[in-house]
Amino acid sequence: MAGPAESHGQPGEPFAGRVAVITGAARGQGRCHAVEFARLGADIAVTDLCRDLDSVGYPLATHDDLAETVRLVEAEGRRCVSAVADVRDLGAMIALADTARDELGSVDILVANAGISALGSICTMEAAEWSETIDINLTGVFNAMRACSPHMRRQRWGRIIGISSMMGRSSNPGIPAYVASKWGVIGLCKSVAFELAAFGVTVNAVAPGNVSTPMIHNDALYGLMRPDLDHPTREDVAPAMAGLHVQPVPWIEPEEITAAVVFLASEAARHITGSVIDVDAGASARFTG
Repeated sequence: MAGPAESHGQPGEPFAGRVAVITGAARGQGRCHAVEFARLGADIAVTDLCRDLDSVGYPLATHDDLAETVRLVEAEGRRCVSAVADVRDLGAMIALADTARDELGSVDILVANAGISALGSICTMEAAEWSETIDINLTGVFNAMRACSPHMRRQRWGRIIGISSMMGRSSNPGIPAYVASKWGVIGLCKSVAFELAAFGVTVNAVAPGNVSTPMIHNDALYGLMRPDLDHPTREDVAPAMAGLHVQPVPWIEPEEITAAVVFLASEAARHITGSVIDVDAGASARFTG
């Protein structure tokens, strides 16, 4: 398949002729990625779980949310296929990738975005709570990569972006499974980057800070950030959230993460692989390396 520089789209559509597969795309960052790639010319395959989980202290996306993502992609004039699927199910991820190839023509870009945040002390966390977070946030990224990589290797072109976190390069108390999973995403991306480098496939991670989505804005996380208050509000937690960053902002917008994702999928980033892009309002200034 032709490289991006050989695409035949209109000006402003650098991804014309490409197909992007995005997990966790019903809302938040995933929806933002899907709509922007569509605006830039790509056809889109999206998936989400579309049900709540007992271990997660906030409502997850719904069927209606996923349908709205499809509507927004199609409003950009692009084709879109969708599936309600669990990233923990390798067979479901392979089916999604195969559907993208069969109905849209190829599998060129993967944004392994699906993730959850479960809170709990290492002294009290149940095995099921640990496993659910690890299986979605880390094994889910593996499953999506496993499903899409053979297509990319065969066509000798591809872009894989795994969504990690600033907590994949640092840590915080009360979220051991989340931290472990996001550190794992970075290691996974680096290993797969090494394996696929000779096939024209790049693999990188993006490590966001606090992104203004329902994963951040919910009562459970607000309570963790301000345990001194019975019912902390958005305004109550803003100073504590800002303290996790270096720039004095409590959260950043999904579009800022999307900009990094789109860059990593672009021709300009063709020689960037095995890297981590920090989009975290300066929190990475505290990290080594």
